[in-house]
Amino acid sequence: MTEPDPRPVPTGGSALTGISLKLVSVVMFVVMASLIKATSDVVPPGEAVFFRSFFAMPVIVVWLAARRQLRSGLKTSNPLGHLWRGLIGVTAMGCTFAGLGLLPLPEVTAIGFAAPILTVLFGALLLGERVRAFRMSAVVVGLVGVCVIIWPRLTLDASTAAALGVAVVLLSAVFRALAQIQIRRLVADEDTAAIVFYFSLTSTLLSLLTMPFGWAWPPIEAAALLVLAGLLGGVAQIFLTAAYRFGEAGLLAPFDYAAMLVSIVIGYAVFDEVPTRAMLIGATIVIASGVAIILRERQLGLKRGRGRAGMTPQG
Repeated sequence: MTEPDPRPVPTGGSALTGISLKLVSVVMFVVMASLIKATSDVVPPGEAVFFRSFFAMPVIVVWLAARRQLRSGLKTSNPLGHLWRGLIGVTAMGCTFAGLGLLPLPEVTAIGFAAPILTVLFGALLLGERVRAFRMSAVVVGLVGVCVIIWPRLTLDASTAAALGVAVVLLSAVFRALAQIQIRRLVADEDTAAIVFYFSLTSTLLSLLTMPFGWAWPPIEAAALLVLAGLLGGVAQIFLTAAYRFGEAGLLAPFDYAAMLVSIVIGYAVFDEVPTRAMLIGATIVIASGVAIILRERQLGLKRGRGRAGMTPQG
């Protein structure tokens, strides 16, 4: 079982700063996903991953240099671990981006909330973490919520594209959970800055492997949106990482679910997507389950801050 975090819990203005940074990062990541979705009809997912990763790197390098952490961000004693984290994460990101082209933005966001629920299961199976009845019950309830969301997409009258979208977004959630497990392994010996930097580097290089599978020369408007998505993703990662310097994971993690509200607003205003009743009900169940798990982990004093700081909503 993971040892309790001995650091004091930030309070007052420090905690408020952490919450503010976290909320800004959540909004930025949803806007970034919207930009990817807007280009999904002309750019394949692998190419979108390249833009997202490559143009985030200069932002991250400048940030590390400004904090005088560039050397620590480049230093690693576990290059193979970073490679595995990159391979798992880039697969998750590619599946998420593929799903954005097939499903409404709020639905992709809602199904993606299965990732932290699956992380509990994988933590028990792969890391030997102890999961008692409360958290396991929350996991089961969360998975029921996921089933409520996806069931209309799996009926006989549902389109093939919608069913494929559900499949790739669920696969993304699985790989995101596995990425979180790999990050938990890395944070034992690696600096968060190194985890962030090497993920951007490996995802950029690994995305190039998809070039033979149909990359397209994007129109100038689409290219501009993709570059903006990469820059925004880099800035959002910085805000996310900084947030966990001011607030503990148990305090900040529930604000991930603000992404649901933001994605509903953007989906309706930009893509004319109206959330279905099943999606709203299922999302509510999944969010309630996720918050219950977070609060329970906070009560148990489980260390999750550094792991969450090195993660992104896409992988």
